[in-house]
Amino acid sequence: MIELYTAPTPNGWKASIMLEEIGLPYEVRPVRLQLGEQKEPWYLALNPNGRIPTIVDRDADNFAVFESGAILVYLAEKTGQLLPRDPKGRSTAIQWLMFQMGGIGPMQGQANVFYRYAPEKIDYAIQRYHTETKRLYEVLDTRLRDHEWLAGDYSIADIATWPWVRIHAWAGVEIDDLPHLQRWCDALAERPACQRGVAVPGDIDPDAQRQWLERFRATGA
Repeated sequence: MIELYTAPTPNGWKASIMLEEIGLPYEVRPVRLQLGEQKEPWYLALNPNGRIPTIVDRDADNFAVFESGAILVYLAEKTGQLLPRDPKGRSTAIQWLMFQMGGIGPMQGQANVFYRYAPEKIDYAIQRYHTETKRLYEVLDTRLRDHEWLAGDYSIADIATWPWVRIHAWAGVEIDDLPHLQRWCDALAERPACQRGVAVPGDIDPDAQRQWLERFRATGA
């Protein structure tokens, strides 16, 4: 059994989509970011960076994995799914995974902040991160011109990238002029596992959440 500590963000959806795709049983433990639960000692014991998502593999001596990309690799290796086993294929998938982790996530994340949340609108910052996010999207579009999926076959590279691209409008970046990226984005949106994954964690029952947190803080289980 996998325990998934998550919240409704692109990085959180990566893990839930992966779990839906590979069919491993899992339980969702919502982390209420707005209340700072990700910074509480009980959670930092699982994820020292105080971010989501985190998984705990109950079948592997309660082994905890943090960082969304590392979670995807761990689950792929655990199940033998969605990550090629040959060296070149594996490297290709991991290259595109790292492209998302080191590029699209950080750049689009900053675009979100300055475009949507910053108390002061700083035109330079907005333009800087919009421009870089669009450039990265153009790299994806070029790749997808000759490939159905980022790494050839559907893989963790697609799972890592789609949750960010699907909210491009929230960051103020459009993809109407990137037909190959749009085709890919639409194809992922039609996958049942992706649809289920972005519905996680769903509605949070505050009483159940409170009871579970009280038990976890008291017992660590």
